[in-house]
Amino acid sequence: MTTYPSTIAAAIDHELVIKKSRFITHVAPVASPEDADAVIAAVKKRAWDARHNCSAQVTGDLGDRARSSDDGEPSGTAGIPMLEVLRRRELTDVVAVVTRYFGGIKLGAGGLVRAYSSAVSEALNLATLVDRHVLTEVTISVNHADAGRFDNLLRDWVRGHGVQGIGAVLGDPVYGATARFEVWAPPAAVVGLSAEIAAASGGAVEAVLTGVERLVGVPRPPIRG
Repeated sequence: MTTYPSTIAAAIDHELVIKKSRFITHVAPVASPEDADAVIAAVKKRAWDARHNCSAQVTGDLGDRARSSDDGEPSGTAGIPMLEVLRRRELTDVVAVVTRYFGGIKLGAGGLVRAYSSAVSEALNLATLVDRHVLTEVTISVNHADAGRFDNLLRDWVRGHGVQGIGAVLGDPVYGATARFEVWAPPAAVVGLSAEIAAASGGAVEAVLTGVERLVGVPRPPIRG
């Protein structure tokens, strides 16, 4: 089974100060290299007075496209270390931009590598991760009078019925002649969902396996201390 890299749920900003130099990190989820380039351009426009706006990006379902830029820092001291953090975290569809305001004290090559790596790593520590899995679509159509009850049932099921660490996702309902619910679930969980729908409706409602599969992002639950 193919394992897909994760991404992040939303943009994060974080500042790190090292020997009076300010390293301001912006990490953001993106859908393509073009989206990543647009994020980088926006940061450069906003931080036009900074000495460096270094960047790294990884995109593609399998994280097979990557770029980085030292933006004037000594070669290999910024972009590549930032990219290595994204790779080490097994992320894709994400861009990181680190804006540096020089504080007057040189850090040396090793110090720069550590600073840019730490800046991205600390920002990612604040992000909500989104795991991505190939899930299969199941649809459930019910009378409008029963929509509220099945909406609650499906929400409860999605929260508690992931399989082997893979979660399920409830799509937005569609209201027409009937109320149509869409669930994206691990294939191994579909039989259990069908049984629960049948039991809740006395066999009157059927969970329909459409055969459609899609790479779906499932936010990772926060670690509770």
